[in-house]
Amino acid sequence: MSPIPEFDFIIVGAGSAGCLLANRLSANPDHRVLLIEAGGRDNQFWIKVPVGYLYTIANPRTDWCFTTEADPGLAGRSIHYARGRVIGGCSSINAMIHMRGQSSDYDLWAHATGDDRWLWGGPDGPGETLAIYKRLEDYFGGADAWHGAGGEIRVERPRVRWKILDAWQAAAAQVGIAPIEEFNRGDNAGSAYFHVNQRRGRRWSMADAFLHPVAHRPNLSVYTQTQALRLLMDDQVRQDQRRGAWTTAAHRATGVRLLKDGRIVDVRARREVILSAGSIGSPHLLQVSGLGPAKLLAQHQVPLAVDLPGVGENLQDHLQLRTVYRVRGASTVNTLYRNWITRGGMGLQYLMLRSGPMTMPPSTLGAFAKSDPALASPDLEWHVQPLSLPKFGEPLHRFAAITPSICNLRPSSRGHVRIAGPDPLTNPKIACNYLSTDADLEIAMRGLRMTRKIMSAQALSRYNPQELLPGPQLVSDEDLQMAARELGTTIFHPVGTCTMGAFDAQGLPRSATTVLDTDCRVYRVAGLRVVDASAMPAITSGNTNAPVMLIAERAARAILS
Repeated sequence: MSPIPEFDFIIVGAGSAGCLLANRLSANPDHRVLLIEAGGRDNQFWIKVPVGYLYTIANPRTDWCFTTEADPGLAGRSIHYARGRVIGGCSSINAMIHMRGQSSDYDLWAHATGDDRWLWGGPDGPGETLAIYKRLEDYFGGADAWHGAGGEIRVERPRVRWKILDAWQAAAAQVGIAPIEEFNRGDNAGSAYFHVNQRRGRRWSMADAFLHPVAHRPNLSVYTQTQALRLLMDDQVRQDQRRGAWTTAAHRATGVRLLKDGRIVDVRARREVILSAGSIGSPHLLQVSGLGPAKLLAQHQVPLAVDLPGVGENLQDHLQLRTVYRVRGASTVNTLYRNWITRGGMGLQYLMLRSGPMTMPPSTLGAFAKSDPALASPDLEWHVQPLSLPKFGEPLHRFAAITPSICNLRPSSRGHVRIAGPDPLTNPKIACNYLSTDADLEIAMRGLRMTRKIMSAQALSRYNPQELLPGPQLVSDEDLQMAARELGTTIFHPVGTCTMGAFDAQGLPRSATTVLDTDCRVYRVAGLRVVDASAMPAITSGNTNAPVMLIAERAARAILS
C-alpha cells in the first residue's frame, strides 16, 4: 500500500478564501500545504473576459449548478443556485463587483462574536476591518484614507459608461438618492458606478490575486478534479488552553477522504484542516462527516460525532427583484447586440483596447437608500443594468430596455442547507425560505414602489420608460407581494450556514446555533476551521466576495500566530 500523503495544512476548496489561505500558509517554506478543488483549472477563455459570466454560470464545467427546493416565498418555484466549481471558485464566475459592505454590518459581527476587532475602525473608532481591506487592496487611485495600494486584490473603475444609466442616476438624485464618488467608505447611501475586480479590462479573480503568483512554491500542492468525501477525525485530543471553540474539543480533525482520479484516497493533516468550500459545500461536508444537527444526521443514518445544531442553518441571501423598463432613443446592450456589425465592433473594441461593453460586469450602476428614514443606514440596493432579458440564460429582448433590480440588504428570512442522504456525492437540499417574514414582504413592496418613483422622475422622461415587469397594472399591496414572489431570484450571496459566535471563558458557545468562534475554529473539533462566507453572522450590504477575503485574511493571521 502506498503511504498516506501528509501535509501541515489541508484546505478544501480553491475558491476566494482557499486561494488566499494557500498563499499565506505556504509563504513559510516549512509548511506543506495542500489545496483541494472539485473543479478544474481556470484557463477557460470566458473566465477572463468580464462578460463571459454569461457562459460560465450554469455551465457544469465551472458551476456546481445547484437548484433550490421549491420555495413558497417564490410562488413555489425552484431556482438555479450558482456556485463556482473551478479554481478561483465564485470569483471566477461572479459579478466582479468590489463591495465591502457598510460599517454597520461589522457592528453586527462584533456584537455576535464579542470581538471588537471586526468593527470598521479607522480614525473614527476601534476595529481592524478597514485596515485589512486596505492591506489587501491595489486601488486604481492609489492609497488614501479609504484605500490601499500594492495589495493583491486589484480594484478598478468600470471601462464603459451608458447615457441611459447616467440619466437613471440623475433621476435617482431627483427623488433623494444623491450621486456619490464611490461606495466602500462605510456608508453607501447614494448612487455610483460599481468598482470592479479587473486588471486592464480582464477579470481579476482571487486565483489571479493569490494562487497563480505562488503556484511554483515546492511546498504547495494543488489537487484539481478532486472531491472531498468526508473528514477524518481522531478521538485522542490534547486540550487547547486558549479560549474559544477548541477549549472543550471532543475530536481532532486529522485529514480528508477524497475521490481523486476515480479512486478513494486519504490525506493527512499534521496541523489543521480548513474548509473553504462555501456556504453550501462546507456545511454539507461537515454534515456527512457527522458534524451537524443530531436529528438530521440520525434521519439519514450518519454516525454522530458532535451535535452542532447550527451547521447548515441560518442561511441568508439577497433576493433581487428584477424590474424591466422599455426605453426609447437610448443605446443599450440589447440594441448593440442585435446587429452583427455593432456586435463585431464590441469584440474589436475589447480585443484592441480592453474597453467597451465586453468589460461590463452583470451590473454597472448601483444605488443605496433607506426603506424607512428612521433607519441608521441603507437597507435597499439597486443593481441597474443597461440590458434586459426574460430571465437569466435566455436571449436578450429585441428592443432597448434597462433592468433596475432591487434587493433587501438585511433580510430577516432564514433558510438552511441539509444533507439529502449519507452519500457525499449527493447534492444537499437548499431551502432559502425567501420572503417568509412580514418585514421582508413589506420592504419588497417599498423597493418596487421606490423604483417606480425613480423611473417616473423628470431626468428619464426623454427616454419615455415603459414598465414591462412587474407591470403598471399591479398597484395594491397584494399585487406587489405576488409580483415579488414571481420575480424574485437569488443574486448569489448565500452566507451564514456555519456562523461565528461568542464563547465564554469555559469555551462554551453563548448561542446553541453557533458553529465557529471568531477565529473560525469549529466547536469541539480541534484542528478544524471553516473559512468562507458560511462564517458570516449576518449578511453584509452588497456583494459578498470582498467580505470573504476579510474573513480569510483574519483567519490566516490567527492560524499563523
